[in-house]
Amino acid sequence: MNLIGMDELSAEQSVLGAVFLDSNVLDEISFLEDRDFLSDKHQQIYRVMQWLDKRNKPVDIVTVTEMYMQHNRIDELSVTYLTQLAESCPTTANVVHHANIVRSKAIRRRGSEIGTKITELSREDFESDEEYFAAVESLASEIRPDEKGRMKSFQETRDSYFQHLISKDIAYIPSGFPQFDAWAHGVWRGRLHVSAGRPSVGKTALMLQRSMSIAEGGPVLIYSQEMDDNELKDRMVSNMTGVPFNRIKSKELNPKQYGEIEEAYNRLEKLPIYIQDTAGVTIDEVRSSARRFKRKYGDIAMIVVDYLQIMNIPQKGNETRSQAIGKVTQSAKQIAREMQCCFMMLSQMNRDNDKQPRKPTFSDLKESGSIEQDADVIEFLWVDPNDTVQQGKVVQQFIAKGRDIGINEFRLLFRGWKQQFVELDKR
Repeated sequence: MNLIGMDELSAEQSVLGAVFLDSNVLDEISFLEDRDFLSDKHQQIYRVMQWLDKRNKPVDIVTVTEMYMQHNRIDELSVTYLTQLAESCPTTANVVHHANIVRSKAIRRRGSEIGTKITELSREDFESDEEYFAAVESLASEIRPDEKGRMKSFQETRDSYFQHLISKDIAYIPSGFPQFDAWAHGVWRGRLHVSAGRPSVGKTALMLQRSMSIAEGGPVLIYSQEMDDNELKDRMVSNMTGVPFNRIKSKELNPKQYGEIEEAYNRLEKLPIYIQDTAGVTIDEVRSSARRFKRKYGDIAMIVVDYLQIMNIPQKGNETRSQAIGKVTQSAKQIAREMQCCFMMLSQMNRDNDKQPRKPTFSDLKESGSIEQDADVIEFLWVDPNDTVQQGKVVQQFIAKGRDIGINEFRLLFRGWKQQFVELDKR
């Protein structure tokens, strides 16, 4: 038989026949899904085979027939047909090849079906274009098979491990803060980093200062919902030049200061920092625009959302606000892993900490949902009234959760007049 030009139904029959010859081949074709079979009859037979195998029961003509009888569905299948399946495959040697034919045909069949569904979506009423994009991407993702991982021995993965050791690629990017970087090696790719604090503590200023350093290692995408791009640029040029932030805001600049700002802007232009200042961004919009960016420009170093609680977070059915936010943080974590970038999400804290300032706990996260569970790093920025210096406001940076890095505390001096943080020695 010509395997390359093999008929789809013949390939399906050969796969099922091979299982009847030796049910152990189910382990070799575990990548095959029941939906991959074109014939409804074959889908059902394969489901029955998998069901029996998972329960350590024999998989043969007798046991499969018995299952149909128990569920009063014997009229859907004849013993003669099962016997023909077993006889159609004289050997199990080519079962993986046959299974690949079945899956390949199924992928193309699903692609055609999804194309029809996407066409139908154009006639539906979506509240926004982003909801339409998300629906299209969700359908497109259905084409891809459900990949199942497999166990790998040390011997099988030896080469890839030592390649990993000698590779120059690193999973972290320096943040520009020497003490933090010496301890944590910066921010890590594939991680969700939550930075929480009350208003006016400097969350955005710290994020922007980090972004300028992290952009040295790759593109940074900033989704700003409270400030437009010019407001963010005001803060960054003040940080870089030392020109007072208030003078920049009020546009009271002398020629020297204007020249310094222009020089700083020239440096900023060379950094791959991209800003979207649309209010009410959705996590689906972040995902789709980040995917488009990566396809066009390559790997991303960091995605930033400023901030979580003012995103457009729809609630479905009886879903609580906290549960809806939990879905957003879960998606942010998935995006970080998919894009292999740091996803930095700024978050508000509850007002309780204003009444009696103290070291924050996870319960201080506003509408926390699953932030504590999903985030790889959670840092709190807070002000201890007992810790003061003359040069500016001391902000406590408390790393309350740190996957692979641990827990730590740092003292930061916030020079608000030029939107700049510097590290202080620990007390």
